[in-house]
Amino acid sequence: MKKLKKMIIGSVLSLSLFGFHSHADAATNYQVKSGDTFWKIASRFGVTVGTLKNTNDRTSNMLYAGESISIPASTISFADKDLMARLVQAEAKGESYAGKVAVATVILNRMDHPDFPNTVKGVIYQIDGGYYAFTPVKNGTIYNPAGSEAKRAVNEALALRGVGKGSIYFYNPKTAVSSWIFSRPVTTKIGNHVFAR
Repeated sequence: MKKLKKMIIGSVLSLSLFGFHSHADAATNYQVKSGDTFWKIASRFGVTVGTLKNTNDRTSNMLYAGESISIPASTISFADKDLMARLVQAEAKGESYAGKVAVATVILNRMDHPDFPNTVKGVIYQIDGGYYAFTPVKNGTIYNPAGSEAKRAVNEALALRGVGKGSIYFYNPKTAVSSWIFSRPVTTKIGNHVFAR
């Protein structure tokens, strides 16, 4: 019984420290604090700024400390956010925060693109012609836990969803082995990664 109690306490503690708001998976109210912006709130809860504003019938960016706003249900589950964060951790370890956000954005852009699966799991675990979409799935590093920065990057990418240059690929030009990837139009370069369409 004592062991079970420790497991339950440990599970609750790990969920509260995880970095994702599991209550964002269901609509909730939030009391605006001084210094809050739609961007900060959207990033905190892992929802898009547009969806947050639409849910609250807002066209301006004005928020007032003390007012209550509705946080829409997240379209990405807690488990999918964790999977994304683990991929970001494995793919962008040692890269800047912006590089981590860009890797998470690629996952979301693929979900929204007709040439890729439309789920987080489908995108991350995709195998095409015997080739894994992401190296961490092949080498098993996808199963390592994500750090807090990778988790924050996922929430920021969710807040940015639909905004950006439409990157659906990224690669390290020093280690890439497919000549095909070099033919893709480059959208940006961040750290050791080149992002492309």
